[in-house]
Formats: sequence, structure tokens, C-alpha cells
Amino acid sequence: MSLPLEGRRIGLLTASASRAGGGVFEAVVAQAELINALGGTASVFALDDADSQRDKVRFGDSEVTHAKVIGPRQIGFAPSLLPSLLAADLDCLHLHGIWMYPSRAGQLWAKQSGRPYFISPHGMLDPWITARGRWKKALARVGYERSGWAQATALHALTPAEAQDIARETGRNDSVVIPNAAPPAQLELGQMHDVAKVRPPEIVYLGRIHPKKNLLALVEAWAVASRPDGARLRIAGWGDAADVATLQQAIARAGESVEFLGPVFGDEKTALLAGARFMVLPSLSEGLPMAILEAWAASTPTIMTGQCNLGEGFAAGAALECGYAPAEIAVALGAALLLGDADWQAMSQAAHHLATTRFSSAEIAANWGAAYCGHLPTRPKEA
Repeated sequence: MSLPLEGRRIGLLTASASRAGGGVFEAVVAQAELINALGGTASVFALDDADSQRDKVRFGDSEVTHAKVIGPRQIGFAPSLLPSLLAADLDCLHLHGIWMYPSRAGQLWAKQSGRPYFISPHGMLDPWITARGRWKKALARVGYERSGWAQATALHALTPAEAQDIARETGRNDSVVIPNAAPPAQLELGQMHDVAKVRPPEIVYLGRIHPKKNLLALVEAWAVASRPDGARLRIAGWGDAADVATLQQAIARAGESVEFLGPVFGDEKTALLAGARFMVLPSLSEGLPMAILEAWAASTPTIMTGQCNLGEGFAAGAALECGYAPAEIAVALGAALLLGDADWQAMSQAAHHLATTRFSSAEIAANWGAAYCGHLPTRPKEA
């Protein structure tokens, strides 16, 4: 029995195929694995950056092409990108992320090749995002984004809420809705007994250091939250130097129970999530955060805002909802840290269940196999 994408070459186009791309990078890594598992060949195309070569290994045997940026990085003009795409003989191209030159290259590829073209904005049409850098986004809309959205064979939303954002911005109401996949669960269900007794009262944040993540409010909330002895808040991430410096100043005022770890990746990230009582994300804007799915795969419940667009976590009992203001976040932190072992264990099992069912790689792969194949032309049968 042949696999759905057997013999197909699917291009994955993104601004950064490295840790600099944050959650979008993790989503592209997962998409490449998914395509290969379905029998296809994933080819990754991205702008070159300082971590490109170091993180190339994350794509395994998939071909990765980096294009040199000419001029401002925030625009990402890379003249070699389009020729590389056209030379790759792709059956389909899938753009991850918008507002930079890869959008223009993808649209031109679609126009010149006449082949299927998918666009995943990854939350970048959220009103909080579109309200920032208005002049840049206005120029991008007129210059290439609107024509690209119209050219796309399909627009992809991570959640129904994102589908509404896409419809508002593009005028298209035909988005395919498929969430990100969680990484493989770290524990089997039978290994989860008494996990609560070995996890300290530790809450972690993992992700970009950026104003939309609302981390200054988190640190302020920690200072007034009800906490058991020995409780710690550990913040791991990366970001612009100014944002990191501002956060570190706030942490210095908060005392020794708050720690900034800097960037963590690979086994270090896995261990951080697996050792925490909760992961927190008090974000003002998200698409569908990979960090939450990574936490659930580690059987770690979460504290998060509704803007994380993962209502399944609240419904299943895998997450506690927090607000955006320090006082609201403080209440959620206190409730999480004072939760008894039996109740925490139930939340942990709910997180594990979501990671291995609704957001499992097998389920998400089946959805993408159908989405890609629904638009790829049928190959002629061999004589």
C-alpha cells in the first residue's frame, strides 16, 4: 500500500529555519517530519541567519537551502530564494509565516509554476500583531501579501479563531483548520503514577522574550502570589537585547525565587519541562503555541490565557486559565502551586492524553495528508 505523499516533493518556505524562528521553526521541523512520514520528500527553504548551520541537523536528511539576505533583516530580501525554489521541481510549496520577503518569493513561485501553494500565517494576522509595525505591514500588504493571499491554493489556520482573523484580512473564508502536532509524549501512561511526588513547586516559562508574552506582568504577579516554601519561577528564552535587559531588571527586583535561564534547547529544554509542576504562558497574542504542546507532551499542565487558542486544555482539565493583569495572574499561580497531588496528577494525565490523541502526530499527519492530496494533481499511471 502506497503512502499518501509517495513520490511528492513538498517545499517548506519560512523566514528562519533555526531557533531564531521560535515556535514557527518548531512547527516547520514537525511539518518536515510529517511529510517524510507520509512518503513525501520535504525540502526546506529559509533566509540565512546566525543559527542556520547549527540547527540544520534538526531536519535530519531533508534538504535545507539557506538564502543570503541583502539589506535589512526585517525585510529579508534574498534574491537567490526564488531561483532556488524554481530549480527544486516541487509539487507543492507551503509558506510558514508572513510579512517578509519569503511571502513575495512564494507568490512568484506559485505564479510561475502553476502548482499548489499553501500559506500558514501562524498567528501573524492576529489583531495584536497587525496593530504593531503598521507602516511596514501596510507596505507589505500592497507590495505582495494581498496578491499572495489571493494566489494561494489554500490558506491554513491553526484554530477556528485564526480562521476568522484570516477571513478578516484576506476576504477568504475557505481556510483549512489543522492544529500543530505535539512532540512524542515523554512518558507512557503506565509510567505516570506518583509523578506529582517528584516534581518540585516549580513553574517554568519557555519561549521568546517579547512584549506579547506579558512576562513583566508575570514577574510582578509572582511577587504577590501565594506560594509554598521553595517555590521557584524559572524563565527560559531568547529575544531582542532590549527586551531581555528589561526582563532581567524586573527579575533582579523580584528576588532569588525567580531565575532567568537564557535560551534552552534540545535535552535541556526537555528536562526543564519534565521537571516542572506547571508551565505558564500569560500571552497577549498567540497562534497556537508549540511550547504548550511541548509541555503537555511532558505531562506538564499549563497556566495560560485564552489568547493561546487552546481551549481544549481548559475543557480537558489540562490547563488553568489566567488573565493578563498581574493580580489575575497571581491568583492563577497561587491556585496552581497549592494544588494537591491527586488533583495535579489528574491534570498531568489530561495533558498527556491531549498530547497523545487530539494533538498527536499521527492525527495531524492524517489531516495534512488529506489537505495536500486534495490539491495535488493526480499522477499519471505508469504503463
